[in-house]
Amino acid sequence: MRKKTAKPLIVVLLVILLAVVGLATHFVYKYMPSSTRMDLTEYYGEVPEGELLLIVDGEPLEDRGRLEGGTVYLPIGIVNEKLNERFYWDAPASRILYATPTEVQETAADVTPGSEVWVSGDQVFVSLPFVQAHTDLDTFLYDSPGRLAIRTAFSDQTVVTARRNAAVRYRGGIKSEILKEAEVDENMVLLEEYEDWYQVSTMDGYIGFVAKNDVSEPVEYTEERDFHEEDYQYLLMDEKINLVWHQVTIREANATLDEMTAAMSGVNVISPTWYSISDNDGNILDLSSADYVAKAHEKGLKVWGLIDNFSQFISTYEILSNTEARRNLITQLVNSAVAVGLDGINIDFESLIEDSARPFLQFLRELSIETHKNGLILSVDNPVPEDFTSHYNRKEQGKVVDYVIIMGYDEHYAGSEGAGSVASLPWVEKGIQDTLEAVPAERVINAMPFYTRVWKTLAGTLSTEAIGMQEALDLVAKNKAETYWDTNVCQNVASYESEGAEYQIWLEDDRSLAEKTGLAANYGLAGVASWKLGLEADSVWQVITENLFR
Repeated sequence: MRKKTAKPLIVVLLVILLAVVGLATHFVYKYMPSSTRMDLTEYYGEVPEGELLLIVDGEPLEDRGRLEGGTVYLPIGIVNEKLNERFYWDAPASRILYATPTEVQETAADVTPGSEVWVSGDQVFVSLPFVQAHTDLDTFLYDSPGRLAIRTAFSDQTVVTARRNAAVRYRGGIKSEILKEAEVDENMVLLEEYEDWYQVSTMDGYIGFVAKNDVSEPVEYTEERDFHEEDYQYLLMDEKINLVWHQVTIREANATLDEMTAAMSGVNVISPTWYSISDNDGNILDLSSADYVAKAHEKGLKVWGLIDNFSQFISTYEILSNTEARRNLITQLVNSAVAVGLDGINIDFESLIEDSARPFLQFLRELSIETHKNGLILSVDNPVPEDFTSHYNRKEQGKVVDYVIIMGYDEHYAGSEGAGSVASLPWVEKGIQDTLEAVPAERVINAMPFYTRVWKTLAGTLSTEAIGMQEALDLVAKNKAETYWDTNVCQNVASYESEGAEYQIWLEDDRSLAEKTGLAANYGLAGVASWKLGLEADSVWQVITENLFR
């Protein structure tokens, strides 16, 4: 009987054992993390011998670097776009120009690798050590596949820190392949947060997922760096700026200074429009006058001569992208400014196309060196920031020039869709806010209009004419126009009918300019500017003074 009962018992035990093994296997499969390493060629893609995949702040780039004779080379386009835009490729002379605050360094290119600048076919490469000499970055060089990870972001980052050796996985989940093991106390930049996982970017160029229980809570982090950035010194006035432009189109107009400023008060900077680019070789039309400067100084006014690019016979791109023409322009401008005793130069280059942006910035860098050598304040005029003017690069301008001026007008203009204000207060304020994201307030000036537009609708057709603020006020009085204060734009709006046509005017007057000047005070700006002398009502001078210095 005992022998008969033993076999069923063994079978039962075996069944139980198999069940336990099965459950254990299922548990291991479901709950034990995978230790499989990700194939990095699959992750990054194929990288041919001699090329380097470039990863900047966790972002893999399409353009490749090169590794030649142990030296890493980076494409000039990537250097400009991602690392340091001051490396300026001067194609006709086959050289890199690098403008520091005090000089322009010139580095000739070579067609063989080993130099700081290497030209290979139609590609221009800059050596990594050359870039590092002027740029704060960390690099990590790897093979299989060949790649270079570059870090440029070191401040105001949200990071998590590994509490233990932590697997950074390709996807969120313990069964996903491992990209790398983060070491204890290693920081990773937080990209996204999920229920049990963080998506992170590692300092050495991976983007993956790490389990929350393997890392610390997210914290804000700024890394201390030993790199010393180039130190720009700025020539700034020790008082709030109240600037007005004086339009001078012929030399004889210089004699009108006394007449034009007779009722003016509170202004401390006057900017005569003396200079224009006259040809594509960088020569200028010069209407400057030492007598004008001397007389302005007697009135307690600083004088900033303005140069424009308004001639239809020139190409701003052609002039600024040609180093010889660009330097000729700078030399003539600075020499004239010094000769007549100017206090500053105001750059008013408008309608810049994207191709002109990089040469324009190089022009400002090179000009700032010469203006500062000669004690001249350098300011540059910019349209209100919009998506289509982002290439003006106000941030880089602000690092180079002394003052960035916002031309806070032409919200509505001839050819715009529908009638409206030249400078509504919300639009002006947004322009200030957007500029302050790129330039410190103490070096920003907001320019206001001394003009408005008369909008005429006749037989369903809209037309417009720009007129001075005093002329607009006279027109309203003459036509007994109805006016009301529009709280949305912070302006008085007038409307009337005449000879079968309907007219609208968004007035610039004491009240509207008080509001605009108040913005400069509220945001701590360097001051205000006004376009242009002669269009104003006499009462506005006191209004600007009271609201700027309140």
